[in-house]
Amino acid sequence: MEIKRWPRKNDAASIEARQKALGLNGGVTGIDLSPYVNAQEMLTGAAVLPVSVVGPLEVELGMYELEEPFGRVSETGRSQEQVFVPLGHTEGGLSASLYRGARAAAESGGFRTYVLADRITRASCFVCSSTEEAVSLSRFLDAHVAEMRRWLAEREDDWISSFAKLREVETHVIGPMCHVMWAFTTGDACGPNMMTRNAYALNMGYVMEHAPVKPERALLEANMGGDKKPSHRYFERGGHGKTVLVEATLTDKTVRRVLRTTVDDLLELSFAGTHGAVASGMQSVAFTPASAIAAIFAATGQDLGMVGTSSMAHGTGRRVDGGIHCALRLPGLEVGTVGGGTIYPYARAWLELMDCAGAGKVYRFAQIVAAATLALEISASAAMATAGSENFFQAHHELGSKRH
Repeated sequence: MEIKRWPRKNDAASIEARQKALGLNGGVTGIDLSPYVNAQEMLTGAAVLPVSVVGPLEVELGMYELEEPFGRVSETGRSQEQVFVPLGHTEGGLSASLYRGARAAAESGGFRTYVLADRITRASCFVCSSTEEAVSLSRFLDAHVAEMRRWLAEREDDWISSFAKLREVETHVIGPMCHVMWAFTTGDACGPNMMTRNAYALNMGYVMEHAPVKPERALLEANMGGDKKPSHRYFERGGHGKTVLVEATLTDKTVRRVLRTTVDDLLELSFAGTHGAVASGMQSVAFTPASAIAAIFAATGQDLGMVGTSSMAHGTGRRVDGGIHCALRLPGLEVGTVGGGTIYPYARAWLELMDCAGAGKVYRFAQIVAAATLALEISASAAMATAGSENFFQAHHELGSKRH
């Protein structure tokens, strides 16, 4: 059977040809595709995702900037705000649950958020002819970080990004392989494209040309980083995205009245859930962070593949006088407020709703994502903590079954 060549362009004729060949009509063809012709190759239609808006989240946000030349995150001030959060999803009960957690926090003083670090890494690898050569290359790279940083900054090639700044270089030798973690900051962009280009420039233009040994092979990505998947390395250290903390202290009264459970029940759930996570080797100690993060990512044009890294989370619950202190650490939250899918109309509109569109907004956005994630953690945990987890069952039965 002869297979016809599939049209790859995104002009009107090619789009129509693909639609006709697939027999598509209705929802996927009745949408103006002109804003999305540069989004991807072989554009054929659009998927409409319902978006709910939840809030307000009462949250104390930090204001941050990067200190040069080392790229440390520095806090410059704090502000108390109320924020509405868009959630793009089809998960029955998610919006109502997140709202309940936000309400419980608001009635107890709100959330407080902190950004600790900001890095994005490309984990390259140089395969050498021997372990001796791999060790020699590792020592060379460790000793020439300043030179490589300068070399990259001085490049005038138009494909090299001036926004992706090299901060650190870490090596790890395994046999004849020298793995190299290039660590960058990328401004308000999430940055995978720009740091990939710059890592390629370092690999081929600096290492392959200036190193005292000639590697047999250079690999741009060799899977030692945390790119789009959970990674123990980045769960522990951070370093692939923004490392963000969020906390809230809930009063006993709020836990009983809003969450319909008790602090003792929440702590019992935390005890069982933490040991369950450890026993399974889970790369998180949390309940359902991916649901909130994926919903916000879908609404705001983030890279959905990065939910894998971004939803790594470590939650804690501790009794305090008059209530419970709840906190969450997101070590690798990969977000951007410029570039990528944030340029499309729907994404920009939802980012603007949170005052998170454009330059200078990425740390604000990261903190809002963290606060929304803890809101869902609080509410979902409370539903599970009830006797027999009845509230959790009822939420899925009543809200989820409405669509079937």
